[in-house]
Amino acid sequence: MSKKTRGVYISEVTNTIIKIEKEFLGRGPLEAKNFFVDDMILIRLRGILTPAEVKLAESAEGKALVKQTRRELFELSRPMLHEMLYNILGCNLISMHTDMSTQTDERVVVLTVDTNLGDLFYE
Repeated sequence: MSKKTRGVYISEVTNTIIKIEKEFLGRGPLEAKNFFVDDMILIRLRGILTPAEVKLAESAEGKALVKQTRRELFELSRPMLHEMLYNILGCNLISMHTDMSTQTDERVVVLTVDTNLGDLFYE
C-alpha cells in the first residue's frame, strides 16, 4: 500500500463513515470530523438525529430508547467498519466505543486499531 498524506486518509475515513451512516442508519450526519491519535481514530458526528428521534428524545424514556437503539445499530455496523478500515488504512479494528447526546445532537466514536496510524502517512 502506498503512503498518502494524513489529510487524504482522514478524508477517506470521514467520507466512508458518512456513507455507512447513510446506508446503515438511513441518514448521514450534517458534519463529521475525525482525528488519528496513535492507534485510535476519534470521530465526532454532528447533526445525527432524525426528526422522529428528536421528537422521541423529548422525554427521559425516549432519550434512553434513542441512545440504546443507536448503540445497538452501531454495534451491528462493526463488520462494515472493519472492512472500511482495512481497505483504507490496511489495519484491523480492535475495539469500538461510542456515546451520543440527544441534547447536542452529536455522537463521539473511538475506534482502536492494530497499527500506529502515524506510521502510515507522510506529512
